[in-house]
Amino acid sequence: MSPLAEKVSDIAALSAAGPAPSATSKYDRLIARAKQVPAVRTVIAHPCDESSLRGAVEAAEAGIIKPIFVGPAAKIAVVARTARINIDPYEIVDAPHSDAAAAKAVELIREGKGEVLMKGSLHTDELMRAVTSSQTGLRTARRISHVFVMDVPNYPETLFITDAAINIFPDLDAKHDIIQNAIDLWTQVGLGTPRVAILSAVETVTSKIPSTIEAAALCKMADRGQITGGILDGPLAFDNAIDPEAARIKGIKSEVAGRAQILVVPDLEAGNMLAKNLSFMAKADSAGIVLGARVPIVLTSRADSVRSRMASCAVAVLYADARRNSTALPKA
Repeated sequence: MSPLAEKVSDIAALSAAGPAPSATSKYDRLIARAKQVPAVRTVIAHPCDESSLRGAVEAAEAGIIKPIFVGPAAKIAVVARTARINIDPYEIVDAPHSDAAAAKAVELIREGKGEVLMKGSLHTDELMRAVTSSQTGLRTARRISHVFVMDVPNYPETLFITDAAINIFPDLDAKHDIIQNAIDLWTQVGLGTPRVAILSAVETVTSKIPSTIEAAALCKMADRGQITGGILDGPLAFDNAIDPEAARIKGIKSEVAGRAQILVVPDLEAGNMLAKNLSFMAKADSAGIVLGARVPIVLTSRADSVRSRMASCAVAVLYADARRNSTALPKA
């Protein structure tokens, strides 16, 4: 049998085996850990559909968050009544439409009335426009970036993918912040010291592929203490970043190759396709969080399940709790 045929056979056997018994336990562990810390006051911008409203209420009922709903009060009430969701215990701040809800939610965060900001049913650009405003937003010295927190069946680790939602074509300086944001999140939610793979199309440095040069530079930055808290390697191709056998065949010897936990993509297009590929073809669950602002931002898709929203809340709550006692993380 040829090497290619053997690889196809191995993949087919893995697919036939189905998800590992613990495939859903990664999110469960994060949610269980979040229940052990004090509930975090969370401002939800424009929760005007069932999924965003139910996700926030279930997180509140689980003791993870204390929600403040910001949006058209009458519309929120209609959604709650139609979906039979009890919102009576929670504060509602009236705002006439989604833009106003985003602005008001950010204002409440600036006033110290919340430690986490959560996206409801409005468009991402509406919320992020309010967050990134130079006058009234939530910027810090750090570049704002996004992390997908993936629960992938048959992969033993929780997997972070960054940045696949905010920075379209990040340069070297932006990638520095993207990586540091992801490492800070990993360490502060209690997952240990992360193995960070900086992805490209190949695992060798070549001037023909600029992302390989940036990967090498980022690894050297880590060697010199400019990036801290994680173990970096790159450039790595996707296969030898996550598959030990692929790394062995290529002769790559490192602490990261074959068992990466954070995947740093070269640009948003690559990252978005990778994350969605895992979601739709590998049936991975996907949670989302934005970092680098004054508070963590739960940036979910309107198509996300309630479970994914709960996991996103759990990650944000653990990070917010860690921020209370840390001076190393970006603050106002």
